[in-house]
Amino acid sequence: MRLKKKDLQIAIDGPVGAGKSVGAFNLAKKLNILYVYTGAMYRAVAWLGLKNNLDLKKEKPLVKLTKQSQIKLAKPSQPGRVCDVIVNGQNITDELFLPRIHWGSSQVAVFPKIREHLVSLQQKIARNQAVVMEGRDITTVVLPQADLKIYLTANLKVRAKRRLKDLLKAGEKYSLEQVIKEIKKRDANDMQRKKDPLKIASGVWVLDTSKLTIKQEVAMIINKLKQLDLVE
Repeated sequence: MRLKKKDLQIAIDGPVGAGKSVGAFNLAKKLNILYVYTGAMYRAVAWLGLKNNLDLKKEKPLVKLTKQSQIKLAKPSQPGRVCDVIVNGQNITDELFLPRIHWGSSQVAVFPKIREHLVSLQQKIARNQAVVMEGRDITTVVLPQADLKIYLTANLKVRAKRRLKDLLKAGEKYSLEQVIKEIKKRDANDMQRKKDPLKIASGVWVLDTSKLTIKQEVAMIINKLKQLDLVE
């Protein structure tokens, strides 16, 4: 498959469990371009704060620590990962999907200065190269002029089942009801925050993945790219 633009930008937003990370990773692999998992960067900030015994509800010290730290995304070093996350030279990937980090990333993401700093890093990554970037403000803030803007969604129960599967795989003990409750809270945080809330932007292609496999999701996105004459 050949790109018709060397600096092709594919921006993907959506709530937790919609199929963003694995879908975007597989899409980028299919297109042989860079995949950028922005959610991992917010998880890294939460990890930094907890590691340094900071109150994640206080913005100023967290911003200072984040700006003093180096957060890098790298190609996955192990099967089953979509990327590796390196903070100050340390690979922290295995710690980023624990429940406390999942909660923490939602908390730190409400802070304007944290978002401004990470958005700047994300835009720098996407400059002058082809990317598939996913998160919760990519189509609206980070890459608003992207060649293809997608909002992935799925019904709540499907999203909760996907999230529960990941938790059980990580050895965590959760019920479906607990996960549904957590997702509802996460959705509220993401959609109601004052700075860069999760929303469906104008001109965005909405794709419901409730009944789609990852393979089907990727195939539909590639077909859309062909329709737009962006790949061949």
